[in-house]
Amino acid sequence: MNAIEIKNLTKVYIKKRLIRNKKFLAVDNLSFDVAEGEIFGFLGPNGSGKTTTIKTLLGLLYPSAGDCFILGEKVPSLSALSKIGYLPEIPYLYEYLTAKEILSLYGSVSGISKNILINRIDEVLEIVKLKTEKDTRLGEFSKGMLQRVGVAQAIIHQPQLLILDEPFTGLDPLGLKDMRDIILSLKKEGKTVFFSSHIISEAEKICSRVAIIYKGKLLRIVKIKEIKPNTLEDIFISEINSRS
Repeated sequence: MNAIEIKNLTKVYIKKRLIRNKKFLAVDNLSFDVAEGEIFGFLGPNGSGKTTTIKTLLGLLYPSAGDCFILGEKVPSLSALSKIGYLPEIPYLYEYLTAKEILSLYGSVSGISKNILINRIDEVLEIVKLKTEKDTRLGEFSKGMLQRVGVAQAIIHQPQLLILDEPFTGLDPLGLKDMRDIILSLKKEGKTVFFSSHIISEAEKICSRVAIIYKGKLLRIVKIKEIKPNTLEDIFISEINSRS
């Protein structure tokens, strides 16, 4: 079974004007799948339709046409959503809560019992390398630390699929390495990780495959092990330039 299947997905936004409404095609007949247990990158310049696709997968947007499936279930589906952990591009975290408190909040919302949640919080903070900072308020955390808290809340309920929207944005070299290590450790646990990014080098280091999207269209699926002697950046730039 595939973790994600996207079939002929199209999303059109209607921009309301005083005289005539204007249509904007954000995603254009998009189709691809993500196998269970793989790390899959979703790459494209800003404004290519990556976040729109992700929000449609999560049931936050309805498609204009086409279908999305999560672990065999058609979206939107509450059952499918319970199997997903999601990190938005800009996670909103309450800065006056500690790392432990924010995870307790999200764990409770996810329906985890208090007895299980106590141990699970420690496990998750260990995974994201924040166990020693569990009683520190989030307002004192760096950008990289906040991203790790964002990942922690996404995995607190032990989902099968992680959907991460631009997890590498704004991180320094140490933050980038920490995020790579976390994603690779999740794969070792058997999780599927699907993430969007415009940082090509990070995708090349950890993905088995990537999809390149531009102006809402799928340009190419790339298998990382087959790209040598080129780099993923070479392929990405070539594909984008050929459509510009």
